[in-house]
Amino acid sequence: MGIYIQATANISPQKTFGRVPFLTEPVEYTSTCLKSIEPDYTAFIDVRSLRRMSHIIKMGVAAAMECLNEAGEKNPGAIITGTAFGCLEDTSIFLTGLIEQNEETLQPTPFIQSTHNTVGAQIALILKCHEYNNTFVHRGFSFESALLDAFMLLHESETASVLAGSVDEITDISHAILTRFGLYKRFPVSNLSLFTSTSKGTIAGEGAAFFLLSSQPSANAYAQLEGVTTFYKPVDVIEIEQHILSFLSFRQINIEDIDLVITGRNGDMKGDSIYKKLDDSIFKNKSSINYKHLCGEYSTSSSFAFWLAANIIKSGMVPAVTGYESLKGDKFKRILIYNHYHNIHHSLMLVSAP
Repeated sequence: MGIYIQATANISPQKTFGRVPFLTEPVEYTSTCLKSIEPDYTAFIDVRSLRRMSHIIKMGVAAAMECLNEAGEKNPGAIITGTAFGCLEDTSIFLTGLIEQNEETLQPTPFIQSTHNTVGAQIALILKCHEYNNTFVHRGFSFESALLDAFMLLHESETASVLAGSVDEITDISHAILTRFGLYKRFPVSNLSLFTSTSKGTIAGEGAAFFLLSSQPSANAYAQLEGVTTFYKPVDVIEIEQHILSFLSFRQINIEDIDLVITGRNGDMKGDSIYKKLDDSIFKNKSSINYKHLCGEYSTSSSFAFWLAANIIKSGMVPAVTGYESLKGDKFKRILIYNHYHNIHHSLMLVSAP
């Protein structure tokens, strides 16, 4: 038994927010970092509150509000958020002030808003929602943990609807630090040519995606989430294959039943070698597409893939920019999402027609 995606909203470096064509006009960047295309926040947030909100809070709140507006839902039964780093900009402002002002006369707002659960709290405050509210900070598992929590709440009939999503941002400081660690490329590349690059690292990204989930199907449902699982630091590709086959077998599904695979390729040769090996084994003869050249790499980028899968099933088409090559027609009943974050955090999501 799965759960149903009733509405979605996605703020990303692409034109994905609101009622826009489904990735028919991809945005090209020549950079080492992809920043989100921000909407008019005044349509979702009071101007007085907006002045005190940082970039990540604005993104998260706007995505959540747009998702609820699409569904016609005024107040969800639960709000669950996933974030790996939380409000980096506010944390940076607070710590910089701490040093520059010798720990005296500090502004309280950046400290208050630097906590990881700020986005979920702000959504609840605006909605006046006093229901279950939880934030998961599980690095590369943060979004998947939010989905698992939503799964349990809905299956246990604790609530009829759950607003679940993720949000992460990239700042100049965090980008510089992570580049030094070798995570990101040192020289600008075109995101649309990312997979032809042979240099080390990938391109940074950010985004906010929210989904209204329910235990019951509806005429307007995008798709069904049949299952989600995570596994940590597999020894080799053979173990990864075993996890994938076990995940499908538990749901009485064979790999042949999968119509499309969405992988987390990011242009880093070392990390992408895992996907290449799977392409030559259990994903052989499977249609597969990529998404990180559109949103960049960040800990909760799998929420972009989840949004992509839901929209593919609802629309019945795959955007050309994802690199889709049809092998078996254009029927998409089941989509498997496989992503890994630095070969440490691995996740699987199975999305199907409602």
